Amino acid sequence: MAHKLDVLGLFDNEYRDDGFRTCSVTGLEVHRSVENHVKLFGLTAVVALLYGGIFAFTVAMTRWEAIGLLGPDAFYKHLSLHAWNLLIFWMVFMEIAILYVGGPMVLGRRLPFTKIAKGGWLVMAAGAVLVNYSIWTTQAPNEPPLLTAYVPMPIDPLFYAGAIVFILGTVVAALPFFATMWFEKRENPDSTLPLVSFAAFVTSIIAVEALVGGLVAFTPAMLWRLEIIEWWDAAWYRQMYWIIGHGTQQINLVAMIAVWYFLTHVVAGAEVVSEKVSRTAFILYLFFINLGAAHHLLSDPAVSTGWRLWNTSYAFYGATFASLIHAFAIPAGIEAGRRKRGKGGGLFGWLTSAPWTNPVFASTIFSIILFGFLGGTTGVMMGQLQLNMTWHNTFATVGHFHGTVVLGTTVAFMGLVFFVIRTMFMRKYISKRLASLQPFFYSGAMGVAVLMMMYVGILYGVPRRTAEVVRNIPGTEFSLSAASPLFALFGVFALLAIAGGVLFVLLAVGSLLFGDRVESPSDNADLVADGGSAERSSANDRATEPRDSLEMATDPDDPVHAYEMRGTFVLCLVFLAAFVVTYLLNWYLLTQLWSIGA
Repeated sequence: MAHKLDVLGLFDNEYRDDGFRTCSVTGLEVHRSVENHVKLFGLTAVVALLYGGIFAFTVAMTRWEAIGLLGPDAFYKHLSLHAWNLLIFWMVFMEIAILYVGGPMVLGRRLPFTKIAKGGWLVMAAGAVLVNYSIWTTQAPNEPPLLTAYVPMPIDPLFYAGAIVFILGTVVAALPFFATMWFEKRENPDSTLPLVSFAAFVTSIIAVEALVGGLVAFTPAMLWRLEIIEWWDAAWYRQMYWIIGHGTQQINLVAMIAVWYFLTHVVAGAEVVSEKVSRTAFILYLFFINLGAAHHLLSDPAVSTGWRLWNTSYAFYGATFASLIHAFAIPAGIEAGRRKRGKGGGLFGWLTSAPWTNPVFASTIFSIILFGFLGGTTGVMMGQLQLNMTWHNTFATVGHFHGTVVLGTTVAFMGLVFFVIRTMFMRKYISKRLASLQPFFYSGAMGVAVLMMMYVGILYGVPRRTAEVVRNIPGTEFSLSAASPLFALFGVFALLAIAGGVLFVLLAVGSLLFGDRVESPSDNADLVADGGSAERSSANDRATEPRDSLEMATDPDDPVHAYEMRGTFVLCLVFLAAFVVTYLLNWYLLTQLWSIGA
């Protein structure tokens, strides 16, 4: 029975007397308490995506200097609103939803302490509103904070208060997930967590580390702005700030990979090639991934040379190695799983026969490819002590984190939203054709826009934070006008990418409000790999175990290693070649800088 406040029927599903229902796509036993909170946090995330997307338009049309929409003051305010809503609020609300999916939903449990979950959502929403209000009402001498509100910059104390409230709300909202893990291990001490739950647990630990870092940075900064304390150490602030400033993006990355494992298994029939290897990669993230934040401080005089060398030449590669493991394990799992289903003719038959018209699958695969080739490789470049000098504070940096956070995480989360619309909100897409095209349109346009950002940053040194970028710098003869043609390309494809984002929001919101209701399991048959049944052989089966739908396989009892993965091997060689070429090219460009002053 729907709640009286649920006037749109978005939280109304058919449950048994015990509050559970069996999902016809995943085969999971889903409790009402989990599903409703996943919907709540997911819907809020889409609202943040819509709001931040509006500022994507004003920012892009300012950076495209031929249009020059905003002046410098308004530009930085719009840029701050764009960054906080898309890099923080859209991502973190989605990540709490992912924790609830990876924890209680995959484990077939209720969500404990639902009042705490709702309280966390309220506090997070209040913090997000406060941050947006403080940025929008910023007046001189205060400055919009963007994502680097360094002490002693004059930042509105209300901003620090909003950020602290949001962080505290996130910690509260995550408590039911931690309680679920505690109850699960107490009741099943000899069982291991399913891989997706394990990935969610690692994500939550990295998140706690980042959030604590945020409290340690923002709290004294706010006290300093309120003049409760007279002075604060700027160097200390910068180091603490980057624990959350970059750490939140590491949460995005690990959550994104958990989504990759989950969705490729459900919609493409992927198998887990080696649980131990994949789990080891997640553990490597636990120890090393947050050290990636070091690249923000490589030009900072407050840190020693030894600190820089350790973080960029040794520890950093622990996280890179983990990413390379996933880069092989996930496509290998898809290949082996599809070959097991008899869908793997030739070298790439397993890939060409995949459900590309399914937006859940297409979004997931584009996220994997574009994150790897654009976001991942450039992250390794920027994380290296020497090459960092050619990237940092240029527009190429913006290209890098759009390659990771937009082409990687946002595209993956878009796929997850498409999945949730069909399987939890139980709504059909208002246009199946447009839903199929959206991942291709958005990913393609954003991919070109990101490449242009990198080119103008690396080749011309265009700065990353200014409204005017290609006109002559006043008082100098230095000109960046040669970058104008590439900036024109950036502007056109940025507009197309924004149109793709608008299409996603229209499809998501339109499907929730006007989409036909999913009435029977056959309505969602296209979401299950090759149309097979998702019913489990027993109630204790886990999400990462083979399903009954393997009646399509040559032999369902064959181990995954009985099937070839040569297609994945070839793809990995292509990726490795691209990586080497990009690496050498960046070193070549660095050598060209050495001739300055000779």
